[in-house]
Amino acid sequence: MIVPTQLRIARLAATPAVHRAFQWLHLHQPQLRRWHLDIVRIPAPPFAEEARAAWFLERFQELGLTNPHIDVVGNVLAELPGSNHTANDSPVILLSAHLDTVFPAQTSTEPIEQDTRILAPGACDNAAGLSALLGLAAALRHAELGAAVTILFAANVGEEGEGDLRGMRHLFTASPYASRIAGALALEGSGSSAVVTRALASRRFRVTVTGPGGHAWTDAGAPNPILMLARALLALEALPSLAAPAGSPRTTLNIGQIAGGTSINSIPESAVASIDLRSTDAAELQAAEEALRSTLKHWILDPPISNVHLSHGSVSNPSVALSIEIIGDRPGGSLADDSQLLTTLRAVDRHLNLRTEPGLGSTDANIPLSLGIPAIAIGAGGLGGGIHTLQEWYDPTGRNNALRRILLTLLDTAQLAVPQSSSAP
Repeated sequence: MIVPTQLRIARLAATPAVHRAFQWLHLHQPQLRRWHLDIVRIPAPPFAEEARAAWFLERFQELGLTNPHIDVVGNVLAELPGSNHTANDSPVILLSAHLDTVFPAQTSTEPIEQDTRILAPGACDNAAGLSALLGLAAALRHAELGAAVTILFAANVGEEGEGDLRGMRHLFTASPYASRIAGALALEGSGSSAVVTRALASRRFRVTVTGPGGHAWTDAGAPNPILMLARALLALEALPSLAAPAGSPRTTLNIGQIAGGTSINSIPESAVASIDLRSTDAAELQAAEEALRSTLKHWILDPPISNVHLSHGSVSNPSVALSIEIIGDRPGGSLADDSQLLTTLRAVDRHLNLRTEPGLGSTDANIPLSLGIPAIAIGAGGLGGGIHTLQEWYDPTGRNNALRRILLTLLDTAQLAVPQSSSAP
């Protein structure tokens, strides 16, 4: 018999084992805070998440999870075996939180506590998700609450910046779990109502202009890569694809980094810029990329005569080179409004008296959504601010209900992942 979703959630929430898990989460908020502070103290810049990964592996081992290990790309993984289908080809539900932050290695991450707030780079994004991941694993273990299918816990690498979702790409395409993941919940930052159900596609580029360089006085008039790149970047502001009217697919361009040169009295040999393109529409993203490439080539390799000062008066100088390298390509996708995962979440929110606010974002959920696998990115409760700045903060006050929200959604999703031939009559 098919049980209505709302009734199924009410029955699930009323079981003694779920109550034990809820009680653990309620009573152990101080433990979650200690884990949170420990996580923040361990720097995890892009491509250097090893120290935080090692700490997580120890926690997974202490919690008694099955098969704790670090995979070939650096993801920390462990399992909570399900009550149905524990064979190597049986379905699993992924519960994850990303290890990395946007901050470079030299950034101080020592947390400062101000009343209930935790102030530190990465305190919200994503120490909030990571501490919730441990809390949910601990609550499930304490309550001896096995899901219907195996839960795969992952503290994954590569969500931020040039990481290009490498942790998730591996899990869903090359790992032993790739063909088994039937659904995914990515814990991301704070909040108890917003949920990412649409994946924002993006493409990222490293643009490099090179020239012969030289002395500022004796080689004056030689092509200057910084000036050439600067003019080209200014021209990108006028791209029609970035000025779509209201109601059209939104496309954005951001120049996040620019560097070049060796000294004030040297004509630089190179200049580099990092560019981020995003769009709600795949065709618009492709059009914006084509316009970006065309504009850069025009202004750097064949600039208007009035805007160049090259040796020997040549407009097109063979000593100038342009490189446009793709350093990130995040696919888009969406969760159908009538998907079972979203139906479950809405029922859970009604049960807990929370709002369901589906939204758009660029998260670890991009990969499964692009592959047609049900997935969401969901907040771990509490409040946060200053994301991606040195003034970032997180306040865990009130996060308990958000953790219940995640737990109930996880358990119901696991139950629905059981193959029909093996479901209870």
